[in-house]
Amino acid sequence: MRKNSIKNTRLNEEVMRELSNIIRNEIKDPRIHPLTSVSLVEVAPDLKTCKAYISVLGDEKAQQDTIAGLKSAAGYARRCLAHSLNLRNTPEIRFILDQSIEYGIRMSKKIDELSEKEAGSGNEPSEE
Repeated sequence: MRKNSIKNTRLNEEVMRELSNIIRNEIKDPRIHPLTSVSLVEVAPDLKTCKAYISVLGDEKAQQDTIAGLKSAAGYARRCLAHSLNLRNTPEIRFILDQSIEYGIRMSKKIDELSEKEAGSGNEPSEE
């Protein structure tokens, strides 16, 4: 199975959906922030490993605590994934902190601030 094949794409989506449900409903670790989402999953073509990119809407401490909680519950998450998906091999899950959503929010706020400053100073951009 090639990395970007249709089968691998479907498998990535299915693992992402199931992993989101497991994190939200099954794992009871208090370190895991309630606003945690799985933004992307990459399952290796040999089904041995899986990279799960996790986005946490919170401060730096909440992000680090959530990743620590997920890493400690990785075995349990893998077992739950094995029960819900019928795969030849259940991949070993590696949780990686994804800060792209937070970065996008920060950039959006900066753009809004610059727009407000420009509108407040009366310097309208001229169209030529």
